[in-house]
Amino acid sequence: MLLIGLTGGIGAGKSTVARVLEQAGAAIVDADAIAREVVAPGAPALQELVTAFGPDILTPEGALDRPGLAAVAFADRASTQRLNAIMHPAIAELTAERFRAHTDRELVVHDVPLLVENGMSARYHLALLVDVPAEVRLERLVDSRGMDRADAERRIAAQASDVQRYRACDVVIDNAGEQAATAAAVERLVDERLLPFSRNLAAARPAPREQAARNGAPEDPRERAWAVERLTARIRHACAEAGVEIESVERTDDAAAGAIALTAVPGAGESEERFGAALGAAGFPPVPAGAAETPGQQSARSLHRSADPGRPADVELSRAMR
Repeated sequence: MLLIGLTGGIGAGKSTVARVLEQAGAAIVDADAIAREVVAPGAPALQELVTAFGPDILTPEGALDRPGLAAVAFADRASTQRLNAIMHPAIAELTAERFRAHTDRELVVHDVPLLVENGMSARYHLALLVDVPAEVRLERLVDSRGMDRADAERRIAAQASDVQRYRACDVVIDNAGEQAATAAAVERLVDERLLPFSRNLAAARPAPREQAARNGAPEDPRERAWAVERLTARIRHACAEAGVEIESVERTDDAAAGAIALTAVPGAGESEERFGAALGAAGFPPVPAGAAETPGQQSARSLHRSADPGRPADVELSRAMR
């Protein structure tokens, strides 16, 4: 399956995009719904919260009194750490369970409002940003949701900036216009990038370079540098998940080149097989024998290429390893 992170600032219309993705066949895992579910009456995490913070955090009906919990859990750093020590593992466990339940699906979308703020981008094969200018989001919150303008402004200001989101996300979905236009753009994204990426990943095959070239890599140097950051973080995360030691990942391409080129150096004594498997999980399957295109990339097991048709990128293993 292709694991996709979906995020956007408050009022951006992330739920609208999630619905279009769901209609296109994606499974949606809602982070907010999971956070509510783990503290529902009878849930183990709710009992742990009561043990840690006392019965006053419950309503007379036995449900979580969220304002009451916030008053005591954010009173000091130690209390906040206790809260996180209870909530984070419970949320992570249920989220992983939901992901496992959808391993037969081609696309699984994790809908996470604070994906950027919590530094989660590297966990996904792709991170999608629903983008709307802050002033438009403000008007939507005030006009459509009836939110107090000052409160809406505070909430927008408390979230990540536009630049932080662009840096963390691979795809930007403009949702400032008509919903029909947004839906059409998302459907094209599914057909032209997400499903091909998922199928390449399942088949452990790189995206055809001519297809990647047709989609094109960004020419903006800043975005290209951000893309390198995202790919590097993704590789490191996949290695950590697999228990594979990695020494470094370095950019080796010319900024004017079409594909991003990286060189990865595994930890001392790490096997090429284990390291290659981690690269494959990150979206970089091995290049088939005879498919390498440049001098020095002759070993099929030494070169891995992105399965993403929208982002041409190569990862070559360090020669020192071989």
